[in-house]
Amino acid sequence: MEKNFDYTAIAQRFSSKFPALTYVLTQVNFWIIANVLLAVLLQLQSLSLSQTFQLQGLFSFGTVIITSIFMGTLYGIGFGALDYYLDKKIFRRQPFGKIILVKTLIALSILILLFMLVSFVILPIVNDLFGARPGIPLNPKSWEYLFWLLLIYYFFMSLVINFINQVNKKYGPGILVPLLLGKYRNPKEEERIFMFMDLKSSTSLAEELGHLRYSAFIRDCFLDINHILLPFNAQVYQYVGDEIILTWKLSDGLKDHSCIRFFFACENYFQRKSLYYTNNYGLIPIFKAGLHLGQVTVVEIGEIKKDIAYHGDTLNTTSRIQSVCNEFNKRFLVSNVVLERLAPGDDINSEPLGMIQLRGKTTKIGIASVDLVAGHRVQTKASI
Repeated sequence: MEKNFDYTAIAQRFSSKFPALTYVLTQVNFWIIANVLLAVLLQLQSLSLSQTFQLQGLFSFGTVIITSIFMGTLYGIGFGALDYYLDKKIFRRQPFGKIILVKTLIALSILILLFMLVSFVILPIVNDLFGARPGIPLNPKSWEYLFWLLLIYYFFMSLVINFINQVNKKYGPGILVPLLLGKYRNPKEEERIFMFMDLKSSTSLAEELGHLRYSAFIRDCFLDINHILLPFNAQVYQYVGDEIILTWKLSDGLKDHSCIRFFFACENYFQRKSLYYTNNYGLIPIFKAGLHLGQVTVVEIGEIKKDIAYHGDTLNTTSRIQSVCNEFNKRFLVSNVVLERLAPGDDINSEPLGMIQLRGKTTKIGIASVDLVAGHRVQTKASI
């Protein structure tokens, strides 16, 4: 039985429904925390100096905290929205150095505008509301020093926050917090769905395109598959050469036949981008896939390079199912174990292939070829 409260599942569902909002809210939360931390440090510094030199603070602590929250919220919204748009629309195939440079310039521009807004508009209003303490007002030179302080602080906090975002991207939404709390430190059993998607005729394609163009072709295929992940609650487990391994929590994969419909959504997306692929590579990607579910163990592994690994016969069986696609001249094979757990649907058509003896297995397993019923088409936000 799954627990009533599952942070990972909730985070993944929210991310799939509101990807842009998730991105912006993450930035807002990080920058509010970062700004409040800076406000506390400055307040402690101010109290220390006031006790040493018998001075009174310029602003109340309430003024500083409210201003910090305002600044963190505005900076998070501005930078988060721009960053999301650039990542999705412009930075997909840009070199990493160029991305860092452009993002640094954007962050600096937002910080300058925000600093002017805070110093001349927000801070005086908030200070009036909470009451200023009598003292020497900040002169232009003081504001200049404060700006350089914020610039240096924001630069280093940007590195920290970007690092956290990259880790979050590596493991997927909702995984970082359980990872930090040590959830995967010891092996745990889970029932999960796995899909092995492999590029069809990969050997002949590699010979035809050459290794450089073939690598670019695989890169583009995986980038496009990543666009389909969130609407179907799919997670990338591994990239292995020209193969991608995906996984679902049982409830997420079975709901609305997501684990089945995901494959056809990928096919639709490739068809929609057929002009791009034919112009650049002379062909449209065709994948074959195997789908299966069962018990696996999940554990955090590695020391120098950490990762989350799944172990168990379920993965081996899924791989073997995918490997017999060519034998039956089918592009998508699904185990009977999965089909028996799915709710009836009028958009999925399955063709039983009987009990099959898979290579390296001692017992036979029932598999079926799955396709969409004629006239049905999988639609996703990513493919519209």
